[in-house]
Amino acid sequence: MRKIITLLTFFIGFTAFSQIKVLKNETLVEIGKENSVGLYKKDNKFTFNYQDLATANLNTFRSFSFMDLNGDVQGLYKMITDGFIDTPSGNITLELPNDIIELHYEKNYGQPTVQFIQYINKNKKYVGKSQFLNKKQIDKIFGIGTSKSALYKATAAKQTQTAPYQGTYNANPSGQNTPKPAAKPKKSRK
Repeated sequence: MRKIITLLTFFIGFTAFSQIKVLKNETLVEIGKENSVGLYKKDNKFTFNYQDLATANLNTFRSFSFMDLNGDVQGLYKMITDGFIDTPSGNITLELPNDIIELHYEKNYGQPTVQFIQYINKNKKYVGKSQFLNKKQIDKIFGIGTSKSALYKATAAKQTQTAPYQGTYNANPSGQNTPKPAAKPKKSRK
């Protein structure tokens, strides 16, 4: 009997003073992934993970994150894809809470591509670069054509429903904002 009590006391003491503690498993939802670049969501925070091509060690993965406050994910997607249509003359610079991101456009084999350049902790000394991505790869990362794109479009739709006018505005020389006319639908050929 003494041996059983001693053994139970040992196990109770062992579990009470252990150094390993089990933490909650954070659930990340993968929106989309292409090769070494992926977009993930946790609550209202979106994270891009990519393999850093700027380092000698090809096993270096970096990430940058931001909150989707006003449809920022959908806005980023639109900004990137607009760059494929009308290539900007220089890099597009985006300031995130912790990092600075530049969208660098180049034509590879005649096809427009974009590269994420990350200035880590807003310091120009520490640079991370993703692979070049074409439009099809960007669509896959943002989950376009899948049900995963609804994970960020739904929050943007909820936030824009309260706005009285959902179009874009153009400032004219008099300083007044006038709405842009709606785009004419294209006729499809049969």
